[in-house]
Amino acid sequence: MSKRPIRCAVRALIVHEDRLLLVNAWKDARYDLMCAPGGGAEPGSSLPQNLAREVYEETGLRVRVGAPALVNEFHDPRSGYHQMEVFFHCTLMGSAQVPEGWVDPESIVSRHHWVTKDELASVNHKPDSLGAVAFADHNTAVPITYDPLEAIVS
Repeated sequence: MSKRPIRCAVRALIVHEDRLLLVNAWKDARYDLMCAPGGGAEPGSSLPQNLAREVYEETGLRVRVGAPALVNEFHDPRSGYHQMEVFFHCTLMGSAQVPEGWVDPESIVSRHHWVTKDELASVNHKPDSLGAVAFADHNTAVPITYDPLEAIVS
């Protein structure tokens, strides 16, 4: 069993005009896996602050981070890599168009696609529950409570 710490990440569920924004999950173009934009959480910033930063870095888009919608985790038993990620509903604060020539500063994200619920079925994506959560009726979906970042008082 690996002694590596679990990586905490955040992901954005951005649905605009009945389309969900996806980005490539791997830098290597040989892999077609797509996922919601987001990335690793940095200490000292709240999960929503981390997510707004990550979405901007990967897409050039500004978002308002809303309620959490899904907690997902995955691991690679071969390498010991283990990630826990929190998905938040997000609302665009401007255009849905990724700025022309936008470059992810980490050089990972190079593809952006807006897909409908039906189109998502033919896209290699993770997590498997992504479509059900992203396209759920927010009025009837079971909410997840999020207690924002706070300093520990001793």
